[in-house]
Amino acid sequence: MGAEEEQGGALQTAKDLFAGAMGGIVQVLVGQPFDIVKVRLQTTSQYKSALDAATSIYKNEGALAFYKGTLTPLIGIGACVSVQFGAFHQARRFLESRNAEKGGPTALSYSQYAAAGAFAGVANSVLSGPIEHIRIRLQSQPHGAARLYDGPLDCIRKLGSHRGVLSGVYRGEVVTIWREAFAYGAWFAAFEYMMNKDAARNKIDRKDIPAYKVAFYGGLAGEALWLASYPFDVVKSKMQTDGYGAEQKYPTMRSCFASTWKADGIRGFWKGIGPTLLRAMPVSACTFATVEFTMRLIN
Repeated sequence: MGAEEEQGGALQTAKDLFAGAMGGIVQVLVGQPFDIVKVRLQTTSQYKSALDAATSIYKNEGALAFYKGTLTPLIGIGACVSVQFGAFHQARRFLESRNAEKGGPTALSYSQYAAAGAFAGVANSVLSGPIEHIRIRLQSQPHGAARLYDGPLDCIRKLGSHRGVLSGVYRGEVVTIWREAFAYGAWFAAFEYMMNKDAARNKIDRKDIPAYKVAFYGGLAGEALWLASYPFDVVKSKMQTDGYGAEQKYPTMRSCFASTWKADGIRGFWKGIGPTLLRAMPVSACTFATVEFTMRLIN
């Protein structure tokens, strides 16, 4: 590979990362209120429904409670989505070059799109694991004087005091990796399928697909993401709100799966799916639309 080609590849990767970061910021601002309701439903049994949880949060904690723990994801999720899109497009270009070497069409099959998405998810898990852990701790803590953490840094310090910063902050990382692989494999494959089919059906270039369709396909891809990965997310949330020492209920991912099955059966793995799917449509629509049109502007 020549220096010019390497420079072009690095520039394209930088553009992918920047567009992903823009999408991540929009994702947090749109999705945070839905996310806190999801976490409360997954980790406690005090609410009858998503509406009951939202009403209770507003009544007892105020409107700003829906943005508890936002600073961490606002910085972190921007980085996460940046990594997701950067890693996905790197994997896509790698697979395209492999296809070309074999003498066939360079276009990826949808199983290859899913593999590239899974790679992006695993790469992203290094950031998303601790970021979501801190966010979940802040979202699920008691309100007012009984709160456990004064903010993200205090949360990191207290988590680290139990078993060290890495072990404390990265609790639930194995199940996070599984969740990310399933989630982003489905997310990217679904979006690419719908965009490619639309372009072929209407005999147009992808860049000419109108904004409302990009957003709609992105929203549907968000539904696919959660349907493919939600049971892993429930287990992750339970492990990341679990206590330490004598208070610990779930020492491993396997024990958390077994405990959830024993307590609630299959339904236990789908608690909170309603608000999650409700959140997924606008959040994923805004993310893909932002990334797609940022890329069109800077390319």
